[in-house]
Amino acid sequence: MRLVLFQQGRSSEVRPGLLQERGVIDIGAAVPPRHTPQLTMQGIIDDFERLRPAIETLARSREPAALDSVRLLPPLPRPGKILACIANYWEHAQREARPLNMFLKNPDAVIGPGDTIELPAFTEPWAFMHEAELALVIRGPAKRIKREDWRRAVFGYTCMIDVSARGEGRYTWPKGPPASWLGKSFDTFAPLGPCITTADEIPEPNDLIVRFWNDGELRHHYNTDDMEHRVPELVEFASTVMTLYSGDIISCGTNHEGLGTLQDGETVEIEIQQIGRMRLTVSDPLKRKWERGVYLGVDSTNPAAVRRYRPGG
Repeated sequence: MRLVLFQQGRSSEVRPGLLQERGVIDIGAAVPPRHTPQLTMQGIIDDFERLRPAIETLARSREPAALDSVRLLPPLPRPGKILACIANYWEHAQREARPLNMFLKNPDAVIGPGDTIELPAFTEPWAFMHEAELALVIRGPAKRIKREDWRRAVFGYTCMIDVSARGEGRYTWPKGPPASWLGKSFDTFAPLGPCITTADEIPEPNDLIVRFWNDGELRHHYNTDDMEHRVPELVEFASTVMTLYSGDIISCGTNHEGLGTLQDGETVEIEIQQIGRMRLTVSDPLKRKWERGVYLGVDSTNPAAVRRYRPGG
């Protein structure tokens, strides 16, 4: 299943739904109402096995609303935690895995399909960049999960763009934020969506193609098989440090091949195989300009850009 939150027509009411090729099916009749859209999705995650038969009945019996008649929202509008991997992909001629590490990204930075990434006006970093990533949606509580049991802690998968402000040394105040990872946490810097694909639909998360376009230019184009530390290890590592709860996110890092800048007026799209595709725009009140194209000098429009760098394969 591909689960979404959406609004229809001019209504401000947020409804849970199933995303299909022909549109969105409202599953609100099968899902107990909660106080917030985030809690609604967390309720689906926590009680999914009991709710599933009724959701499947609605999917068979109802006609979907056309996609152009609905507005898709981030499927997790306010996760309790967003843990994001630092790097985590084999790149270039690298032949030794770097230590696994993560940082916390601001949950209030989440936006969804069709929204706008807003570059901050009060700092002058070297550049703002995109990092297209596979994100794990947690089913909790999960604590000290061994890697062989990782599946019991993963409810599903979604797409995340880890928007990143980069500068010299990741800045010293007042030039920019006073700490390294604050440059990842500006408002709107965590686009999520378009849906949560349940784990049963993706038996192997370490074999998915991730792609990202900037104004139609293909930049990121890689396979999640190239993770230095694969999904089971990420779950074990994170749940050793802290308790993970339903609706928390672990973003798996990016392959920096194809990294580039974001700037005013651009349209960006992320797509992950078996999950879906979403489009956003970029706005910069200062209208700053950086050289367009792929930052690391890799021609990501070339099919060779998706070749695997994992040693031995």
